[in-house]
Amino acid sequence: MQVRKATAVDAPAVLACLAAAFEEYRGQYTPGAFTDTVLDPQRLQVRLREMCLFVVVAEGNVAGTIGCALNGLEAHIRGMAVLPEWQGKGLASALLEAAEHELRRKGYEYVTLDTTAPLQRAMRFYEKNGYRATGKVVDFFGMPLYEYSKVLLVSAGKDK
Repeated sequence: MQVRKATAVDAPAVLACLAAAFEEYRGQYTPGAFTDTVLDPQRLQVRLREMCLFVVVAEGNVAGTIGCALNGLEAHIRGMAVLPEWQGKGLASALLEAAEHELRRKGYEYVTLDTTAPLQRAMRFYEKNGYRATGKVVDFFGMPLYEYSKVLLVSAGKDK
């Protein structure tokens, strides 16, 4: 297993990963929320330009992805997904660690992420990794979106 920064060449595999990871939740999402979650090629290109995306490669193929926003005062994690056949094998932890490392390296001390009610397993994973619900809930295409946050310990040598 190897975690690395995603490139434009990874776009089809990232889209396939998002689609496969969220397919089981399609019926619990509104159509707009599902489309915004699994992305389309154009939205992924925007994300590749505006965020730092990572992929995890297992057995030669992209098996997971995560993105982190590095702009502004607040860091944000978005778009974490692991292919169903690779879930529970440590890939999500490796992806989250890579994103948090990048944020710390850039000098961010605080990170947020959002999740939806159908993703109970993800909520438990985030809580296990130090994230706490902030109580902030916003509308996400007609369904509640719950904010989680974590304080990051910043390493020496900030590079914002």
